[in-house]
Amino acid sequence: MTELSRDRVIEALKGIRGPDLEGNIVDLGMVSDVFISDAKVYFSINVPAERAQELEPLRQAAERTVKAIPGVNGAVVSLTAERKQGSAPPPRPQPAAPAQGQGHAHNHGPAHNHGPAPSGQQRTKAGVPGIDAIIAVASGKGGVGKSTTAVNLALAMKANGLRVGILDADVYGPSMPRLLGITGRPQQIENRIIVPMENYGIKVMSMGFLVDEGTAMIWRGPMVQSALMQMLREVAWGDLDVLVVDMPPGTGDAQLTMAQQVPLSGAVIVSTPQDLALIDARKGLNMFNKVEVPVLGIVENMSYFIAPDTGNRYDIFGHGGAKAEAETIGVPFLGEVPLTISIRETSDAGTPVVVSEPDGPQAKVYRDIATKVWEQVKARSGRAAPAIVFE
Repeated sequence: MTELSRDRVIEALKGIRGPDLEGNIVDLGMVSDVFISDAKVYFSINVPAERAQELEPLRQAAERTVKAIPGVNGAVVSLTAERKQGSAPPPRPQPAAPAQGQGHAHNHGPAHNHGPAPSGQQRTKAGVPGIDAIIAVASGKGGVGKSTTAVNLALAMKANGLRVGILDADVYGPSMPRLLGITGRPQQIENRIIVPMENYGIKVMSMGFLVDEGTAMIWRGPMVQSALMQMLREVAWGDLDVLVVDMPPGTGDAQLTMAQQVPLSGAVIVSTPQDLALIDARKGLNMFNKVEVPVLGIVENMSYFIAPDTGNRYDIFGHGGAKAEAETIGVPFLGEVPLTISIRETSDAGTPVVVSEPDGPQAKVYRDIATKVWEQVKARSGRAAPAIVFE
């Protein structure tokens, strides 16, 4: 049997005719870098934005062709649209007026509208059916404990009585499988819908379930954007009160994709107390402000250390910097999470502290933060009814 390789996939894709039956999609330069992991093939097809819906059969044909290659266990094929520099963006779909007598829009998942876009036109984002609120957990830089905060925040919301899911949006460095102690691959049902993994009562989706832990994801922006939208919109989340999104660090393509295309109810910023981390946290704050996503508050992680043998407190990274920053820019300060051995050990073991030590002081801190975040979400949901647009 011929060994599965990128060249084998490319050769097979040369049999797919391009739009209007001209040439083939490979020679026309429409195929992105092909990525193979665990006998699954990932790639995208670049098409004009205005023809994306029309060219869906082309995507399906490419997917069938690749799946037919001996040795292929599955294929993830997406249509992407890259706009040439200086060209006008494709027109946004306008929200249709609800028919008289229809039910409330929020029964289909809200698309929160946070005011007019800078251009003066109303910005609309497609909601995710069944999900009432989507919260991003972000940081301006790596190494501040954002993912640990995100998973414990999600579990704390579950402990507070909410129906919760978590989306690991860090395609290059997914951490949710390890943090939640989940192994294996998710199942795929009809219409390419993926059934999320589950542990501790929360539903989870991560690129870490689809590729091996040591695999390096060498993807350009459009492929990352497409993968994120698939993990969000092609997953059987069911009915959730809140979906927590663990954002990658920084302010790149993945962050902008989530902020601009997803109806985020708000963002939680995670920082450590020292000035260097706060400088990067401000970048994250500014990004969300520019794309009109409200900041629900700031968490100061690794705020202080209590020595287990003496009980003495040490402010290893300084203390109070995140609280002062929140006061300066006028956003809520959500709380201080101490630097403790138990948080590190339970995270590494896949048994986060909120579930492994539910009555401990660290779990209480996370539950208090979860309560404050949810209060912010509920307060902001009292705004004008959102416009719902299904893509």
